[in-house]
Amino acid sequence: MRAGLIIVGIILLVAGIWVTVGNGSYKQTDTVAQLGPAKIEATHEKAVPQWLGIAGIVVGGLLVIGGVVKKG
Repeated sequence: MRAGLIIVGIILLVAGIWVTVGNGSYKQTDTVAQLGPAKIEATHEKAVPQWLGIAGIVVGGLLVIGGVVKKG
């Protein structure tokens, strides 16, 4: 259980740092127009919010600390 907490914490820490530095993004596809069966779609690349990266760092850090100091 301790190793699991530490591994998940490290993954969240790395992902949080990655997003906070500004490298996290995702693609969103919107339908611009539709006429019958024909559709016009646009794909936009959006950045993951920085607060989500900070939350990942905090939660990951807490999990790593909890895994290291947990007794039993």
